Amino acid sequence: MKILYILPLALMLSCCSSVKNQSTTGSGKLDNQLLKDVEVLSSDAYQGRKTGTKGTEMARAYIVDRFQKLGLKSYPQNVNYAQEFTFNSRGGAKVNGTNIIGYIQGKGTNVIVVSAHYDHLGVVKDEVFNGADDNASGTAGLMKIAEYFAKNKPNNTIIFAAFDAEEMGLQGAKAFVANPPVPINTIAIDLNMDMISHSDKGELYVAGTFKYPNLKKYIDTTRKDIKVILGHDDPKLGHDDWTNQSDQGAFNAKNIPFLYFGVEDHEDYHKATDEYSTITKQFFSDAANAVLEVVKSIDKQSGLQQSLKDKMLMMDNPRKSEKF
Repeated sequence: MKILYILPLALMLSCCSSVKNQSTTGSGKLDNQLLKDVEVLSSDAYQGRKTGTKGTEMARAYIVDRFQKLGLKSYPQNVNYAQEFTFNSRGGAKVNGTNIIGYIQGKGTNVIVVSAHYDHLGVVKDEVFNGADDNASGTAGLMKIAEYFAKNKPNNTIIFAAFDAEEMGLQGAKAFVANPPVPINTIAIDLNMDMISHSDKGELYVAGTFKYPNLKKYIDTTRKDIKVILGHDDPKLGHDDWTNQSDQGAFNAKNIPFLYFGVEDHEDYHKATDEYSTITKQFFSDAANAVLEVVKSIDKQSGLQQSLKDKMLMMDNPRKSEKF
């Protein structure tokens, strides 16, 4: 979710067209497993995956099963991939959350985090808010990337973090950076996906290069299948600056570089109509491939360790850093 404005309930519950699942552009190749993951996670059975509900337990079981089948490892402190945490809701109630953390060991000690939140809004006024785009899509993208690196050993250790309680204030990501499974100074970058499956214009935005311009070289903005656009990361944009509006914000607060992949808000955003039937399936398949290519490109980087030593240079003037 990108935290912009709280929509009036009447607007949130309004109906909209659902013809966007077909596309006449793009690569023409659909990723069936990717689509299956979204279809399952955004089905009514999961009741909108609100943190602390049976729906999130079901989603967690599904993701854990996929992690196990992919052969991802679990850190000793995160039994069966679970990183449990607690926080106080905006109303003051104690809430329990669970991140799902798996990893693939690389050849060195440097770490890349690939992240996406798996929670959503649950049931609102007797309507299930299934959150297909927000963010079953990012979770499915994460598992697609994990599947690739399970078959192709990465140079750097890659942590796959499915965060809980993003919709309640990035709580899962905050818990992760407060208690990471590896020394935090070994985390070179967070690559976060939140809403990557719904764009009538075929546009995938990548935020983060305003603060970290040297990351531009890892992003292909000339793809033929979709439009990859750098932006939504200039502080002057106000609420259109996405820097801290999803889980990458918790990493940014620790001065850990990030890239955030997502689409602009659409008519189904935070509505009951954010369903599997309304995602743009061809765009989604191509967007997930585009994110994978960025992760592969960054993983080829041989100087991540040196880049870690440069992090403090960002404190005075972040745009002068020669990271990556």
